[in-house]
Amino acid sequence: MLQSLVRPVVVDVTIAPTPAPARLPACRFRFPDPAVADAEGLVAHGADLEPATLLAAYRRGIFPWPYDERMLLWWSPDPRAILPLDGLHVARRLARTLRQRRFRVTINAAFPEVIVACAAREETWITPAIREAYVRLHELGWAHSVEVWVDSTLAGGLYGLAVGGLFAAESMFHRVSDASKVAVVALVEHARRVGATLIDVQMPTPHLASLGVISIPRADYLRRLAAALARRVAFASCTVRP
Repeated sequence: MLQSLVRPVVVDVTIAPTPAPARLPACRFRFPDPAVADAEGLVAHGADLEPATLLAAYRRGIFPWPYDERMLLWWSPDPRAILPLDGLHVARRLARTLRQRRFRVTINAAFPEVIVACAAREETWITPAIREAYVRLHELGWAHSVEVWVDSTLAGGLYGLAVGGLFAAESMFHRVSDASKVAVVALVEHARRVGATLIDVQMPTPHLASLGVISIPRADYLRRLAAALARRVAFASCTVRP
């Protein structure tokens, strides 16, 4: 049985020093309108993984999902999976784990290690080029990680990109049971605190659905995205909004 988290479970989070998002040059490419793509969502192929290109894509509701190292594809599927900030589900076991406080949670303390761990599976879309691109975005203040630790050992985490009130979650991993779920709870709580309004997880899975992820029409997602992008949010801030 799942419990709806109407009030957030308090997860103590330490935020590592993070640069403010750097100003970037204009994107060299013009992405097609994702609203006219088919349900599968393939929008374009080619371009590059420069910071300005990636940010331009996310602002259009598009994300990269390479076929391999040689073919870079860009997607905006219909429907789109999101995690509503007021819809997080916490199972009893996870709630018990959170109460025990056996994990330590940080933000931006080990971004390169998190993305490497997310890619360490038999099949992955996180190519070396993708890893390099998102580490660069992190160094520029745009990409962020949530780390979950047992003592000094990295037990799980996730990473993604923050633009305005959007957090586009890319991938997560765990080495200890419940560690990635703790990272998701911490992400949702932190997003609420700083004023983010949209957590995008791109594609639904049964695991994500168990945490409260829902699928919405792409048109609805694009409307929510526009509203989120209009917000001024400092994702790596300790400041709590009233």
